[in-house]
Amino acid sequence: MSQDNGQAVIAGDKAKPLANYPHARVVGGFVFVSGISSRNFDNTYEGVKELPDGSFQLDIKEQTRAVIQNIKSILELSGATLNNLVDLTVFLKDMNDYNDFNEVYNQFFDAKTGPSRTTVAVKELPSPKLLIEIKAVAVMPSYK
Repeated sequence: MSQDNGQAVIAGDKAKPLANYPHARVVGGFVFVSGISSRNFDNTYEGVKELPDGSFQLDIKEQTRAVIQNIKSILELSGATLNNLVDLTVFLKDMNDYNDFNEVYNQFFDAKTGPSRTTVAVKELPSPKLLIEIKAVAVMPSYK
């Protein structure tokens, strides 16, 4: 259903948002993707291994790859692709993960064709299992 604020995109095969918001919203020729993590539909997380003592081993590379793949899926539901991304805001739990994050990021994007990007460190993310969340904006392929 289209509203004054565009078309909501809710991916049935992705983790449900933790509150009442869509995975993305298409409006004015753009796709605005909500903050996306490595959480799967079944509420498991990529890049998270539970240890025998109940603590977690977290892998920024696996989480980064999963986040970008989740964004890719949501963009495809919207009619766009990773190539249509124009801006990313990256939230890292720890800037010590910056180089490993970039290593995976650079497998998907290059400076000439990739989106603009801002990366910030945050104190917390919605789950202690998360090291990264990314918010994205893409332009629809048909938009001029």
